[in-house]
Amino acid sequence: MTRRALAVLIAALVAVLGLGGAALLTTPAKADSGTATTTAAPEPYGATVLIGTGGITWTDVSEKATPNLWMLLRDGSSAAMSIRSVETNTCPADGWLGVSAANRASAPRPGTGRVQTRPCTPLEEPSGGVVPDWATYEQAAASRKFDSKLGLLGEAAAKSDVCIKPVGPGAAIAAAMPEGTADRYSPYSPDTLLVDMNTCPLTIVDVGSVRDPEDVAEGEQAVEGSRQAQIAAIDKRIGEVITAAPGGADFIVASLSDAGVTERLRLVVARGPNFGPGRLNTQSTRQPGLVQAQDVPVTVMSLTGVAVPDGLGGTPMTSEQAPDNSERRAADRLQGLVDYDLASHEVHSLVPPFFNGFAYGQLVIYLLVLLVWKGKIGTPDTRRRVLGVVRVVAVAAASVPASTFLANLLPWWRFPIPMISIVGAVGLFVALIAYAALRGPWGRAALGPLAFVAAVTMAVLAGDVITGSRLQQSSLMGLQPVVAGRFYGMGNVTFALFATSAILLATAVSSYLVSHGRQRIAAIVVLIIGVAAVIIDGAPFWGADGGGPPALIPGIAYLVLSILGLRMTWQRIGLIGLGSVALFFGVAFLDWLREADSRSHLGNFIQAIIDGNAMDIVVRKAQQNWSILLGNAPLTLLVPAALLFVIYVLARPTSWGSRGLGKASEKAPTLRAGLIALVIMLTIGFLINDSGTAIPAVGATVAVPLIVSVVVRSLEEDLRAVAGTRRARRS
Repeated sequence: MTRRALAVLIAALVAVLGLGGAALLTTPAKADSGTATTTAAPEPYGATVLIGTGGITWTDVSEKATPNLWMLLRDGSSAAMSIRSVETNTCPADGWLGVSAANRASAPRPGTGRVQTRPCTPLEEPSGGVVPDWATYEQAAASRKFDSKLGLLGEAAAKSDVCIKPVGPGAAIAAAMPEGTADRYSPYSPDTLLVDMNTCPLTIVDVGSVRDPEDVAEGEQAVEGSRQAQIAAIDKRIGEVITAAPGGADFIVASLSDAGVTERLRLVVARGPNFGPGRLNTQSTRQPGLVQAQDVPVTVMSLTGVAVPDGLGGTPMTSEQAPDNSERRAADRLQGLVDYDLASHEVHSLVPPFFNGFAYGQLVIYLLVLLVWKGKIGTPDTRRRVLGVVRVVAVAAASVPASTFLANLLPWWRFPIPMISIVGAVGLFVALIAYAALRGPWGRAALGPLAFVAAVTMAVLAGDVITGSRLQQSSLMGLQPVVAGRFYGMGNVTFALFATSAILLATAVSSYLVSHGRQRIAAIVVLIIGVAAVIIDGAPFWGADGGGPPALIPGIAYLVLSILGLRMTWQRIGLIGLGSVALFFGVAFLDWLREADSRSHLGNFIQAIIDGNAMDIVVRKAQQNWSILLGNAPLTLLVPAALLFVIYVLARPTSWGSRGLGKASEKAPTLRAGLIALVIMLTIGFLINDSGTAIPAVGATVAVPLIVSVVVRSLEEDLRAVAGTRRARRS
């Protein structure tokens, strides 16, 4: 079989695997097995009451301090809720506008500087049946790229002939029509509450929001009472609403805003005929016990028989029933919800210092290798020992990313000093992975540690997304629920680690096979690794990554063609590019064919194209990329440093690094091609993804230390050979 015939065969294999993957994409995922049962989307039933508040987390709830919230937790279904709207922190007005639009929206804030540090404007009672500042709210919504339509909930209810009774200023915003009118509005008063709660099948009540005196922005009007006193007052109002509501009503209590400038997960709990004791789940996050604020208005609409408009980001919340409503089970659920909140809150503040230290630490490693080899550090006799230390440090550094995910196997957030506990948890797994990489039977080979660390990283991330992305939640390099960027699958950071590890593993395995004269088998093995990586990354029910496959496929294709000895012509580049784009839209289209509640953001993008909103998404994501590039100094510094390091080594055959790689290439003949494939993948990923700046930077956190370990191993062998020659001359 000729090389060209083999290339045709491989192309056919890709097509078959692609069709098989497409068939998988249209197959609904099976529900998890277990003793708990999950109710289907609720049918319209009786009265529905949405009680909105703000600033309360599950850490604030206890049987004594908040008896009404505790009762709802015990007898109803609960979840932690991500409330991120447009800005970093969410003001009370932002939360209520989000209910109105069933999408992200925010109110303008006075002052200059960072929006997060500006004060929230207080809510005002409607005047003449019109919500104050409605025109200002509309202008703010129009200036954003979220395609938010204020008044969507009120308009949808009117079209479905469902009456809404708003009680309190925030409820008026939620129930308002697109023109800002809030019919049937009443201010909150215990004296009129009984009548108010029995006026319409859907009642929305604003019971007030907590504004933490120690956390609000400077210049914000102070609220009377301490944080604890405010929470107690709100809990009392919740009890009053429940008492006045008609029998058989479904209650949803949602904390829709932050208590000040600090953002964190908030609480939501539902009780009634459709929500028994248990846990709230939603398809929009795919995480048990974690929902987002956009799910609240969609759930309200589905409960009351309102036709839910297409294209909304939220999905109905459903109840996963517990066996009973005992106090013990309620306490266990509360502990799980507190864990969600604490892990998300603690890790969020640790991410910036972690990335700073990790990025600058790697730059120090690169500089140390250069100084050692140039003779600036150590004598010829001590240089080899220094290089040995550098190799250990490099392998350990490359083990850090996978360890940040594995650290979530341990409840580090429960310890008094989270920084110390999470560093200890990550350090434990780093030590285990690095020790196995260096001391295993593969440790003596130049590419042995590289293959091991890459395989472990790829296995950890693949296993995590296949099993529901649990380890990624609130991890140092994973998904941040409080940010609400995404809740499952492969984000840009995860993709960069996964794809980099896949290419490095393919390089190591193919090098072994090619060095033993098995080029064609090597090409097939690389193709299998690549196809598996693309399916895991792109499948809507696993990675759900739209921008990953178009970046990964060209890199894998280049490596396969290099192994077969085929040149990368412009025609082949064009075919690979068109195939990557076609794969993206094909997978997105198949995802779009599924029910709206089951789609990932891939299918939602196709819907945005149909609705004419796709360009808003593209512009918003481009703005995110630019802001990250300008606003994150460590990433901005690490991107060019890492890429220039690799390109320098690859482009200059006489450079010190290439001499080291040249020695390694004698035993690893596909190493140079693999590194070029890696640069191709990282560069394309940087160019086509939103927040793509992170892709080459994060990929470098695995790739560059492992490349350093390969170079150092070769340099150690050179020094060992020189030392042997000197001893021979002396003797």
